[in-house]
Amino acid sequence: MLILGLGIKSLGTIIELFLPEILSFILDDIVPSRNKGSIIFWMAVMIICSLVALGMNIFANRNASKVARNITEHLRQDLFDHSLYLSCAKTDEFTIPSLEGRLTSDTYHVHRMISMLQRMGIRAPMITIGGLIMTFIMDAYLAMIFVTIIPLMAILIYFRATKGVPLFTAVQKAIDRLTSIVRENAQGIRVIKALSKTKDEGERFFHSNQKVRDKEIHANEIMAMINPMMNFFLYLGMLAVIAVGARRVSLGLSKVGTLLAFMSYFQMISRSLMAVSRMFIMYSRGMASTKRIMEVLNSETEKQWNIGNYPDGDDRYAIEFKDVTFSYVGKRDNLSHINMRIKKGESLGIIGITGSGKTSILSLLLRFYDVKEGAIYLNGKDIRNYDPRTLRKHFGIVMQNDFLFADTIEENISFGRKISEEEREKAIKVAQASDFINELQEGKKYTLTNKGANLSGGQRQRLLLARAFASPSDFLLLDDASSALDYQTDAKLRKALKDNYGKKTTVIVAQRVSSIQTCDQIVVLEKGKIQGIGKHKELLETNAIYQTIASSQMGGALFE
Repeated sequence: MLILGLGIKSLGTIIELFLPEILSFILDDIVPSRNKGSIIFWMAVMIICSLVALGMNIFANRNASKVARNITEHLRQDLFDHSLYLSCAKTDEFTIPSLEGRLTSDTYHVHRMISMLQRMGIRAPMITIGGLIMTFIMDAYLAMIFVTIIPLMAILIYFRATKGVPLFTAVQKAIDRLTSIVRENAQGIRVIKALSKTKDEGERFFHSNQKVRDKEIHANEIMAMINPMMNFFLYLGMLAVIAVGARRVSLGLSKVGTLLAFMSYFQMISRSLMAVSRMFIMYSRGMASTKRIMEVLNSETEKQWNIGNYPDGDDRYAIEFKDVTFSYVGKRDNLSHINMRIKKGESLGIIGITGSGKTSILSLLLRFYDVKEGAIYLNGKDIRNYDPRTLRKHFGIVMQNDFLFADTIEENISFGRKISEEEREKAIKVAQASDFINELQEGKKYTLTNKGANLSGGQRQRLLLARAFASPSDFLLLDDASSALDYQTDAKLRKALKDNYGKKTTVIVAQRVSSIQTCDQIVVLEKGKIQGIGKHKELLETNAIYQTIASSQMGGALFE
């Protein structure tokens, strides 16, 4: 479609280039002969050529819009798909607001650039070069005026084009920051209102918005200098053509028709050069966006990860961390020399104060990030020897700050997986979600709003647990999965979990001792290091950190 459109655009432009020549021929050769038949014939030829050129340009422009739309659609889809498979480290590097900006405003600028390049990228150079050739054929003396002006305009366009890309890149980065603030406020609007921070957030947005405005103004002011300067050179050239051309006509060195045709070519070339200047402004913005998009598309994804050939571990253990050290940004270790292991069907509890590294352990086990040192084994196999998608199918997961989609309860639990009605009902019952679901008029067909905002915190958490339990997996990873539940419901949940999914290897990250006290093994973390491993009673007797945590929670029905 692109080649077809450019071909028709080229043909239409060639026909358009002959119109001034036909006009010159009519005025200088046909009109003086006073042959009405010839005059009418050549007028008809000129009209037909004009209509053909018009039709071709309309078709080519419509085709350009379609091509640009289709390319942008595929580009946006590829970018979205690529973003889904970025590693968590890469996602952190790009940031979510920046990825959103690249998917929306950047693809829009690329769309406009592709459309403009198709419509003017062929036509403008052809009009300029073809017009110059025609003028040299008609009157080389007058054509030399163009030759002196065009290099000046070309230098001007090149200079502004090289300035444009970095300027508009800075604009898009400022828009990323603005998007980040909007996103944070949309997600935390209730907290903002509760803490009476609406005015402060308004000021924060105002300052970020001003930065976007200032960068936009700076970029556009510099780029806007092109048009006036181009106009100056063009009108200067036009005055020179009129003055020199009139003189040559009066001396009999040229004809009136030639001069009129020459002025038509001059106007065509002028409009084309102006279009080129506008095109370069749009090109600068489009290339800045293209560069940002290609940074994502050229980055490595999990699909490109090669399955490793790391040595196997001890297959007697379902999960084993062997001297694992990890850092998010490389400045300090978030986890240091972690050694722990559990057998199949056992449960592991992980407890520690906020920031001790509990969630990081689960992120490494799911291979959201790679270890800095050491190794993690699943059923005796290094997790780097698994395809990431195959690895994660082994787990049923409830993550901290997990997500519910704007869909029915049933679909949020099934989550696109082929789960039988029996398994779904079992998962709902074990998650202690049956009571509140049955009270809803639509039951499992009840539609949630975004993030499940029309449910309470405890109800949302029970649905997330049901989603994890319904997973046909051998492992359960529960990250602070019962923090919103009351102690009685939590106790029922743990009993039902043991009775129904006791054969699954389970890792429970918790803030409450009551949530992990029945685990086969408990790990106490502090500042990314293991400070104790053992059963509940052992740690109560031997570990000061565990004793402190348990003691502070005794009033919260530590023992049911």
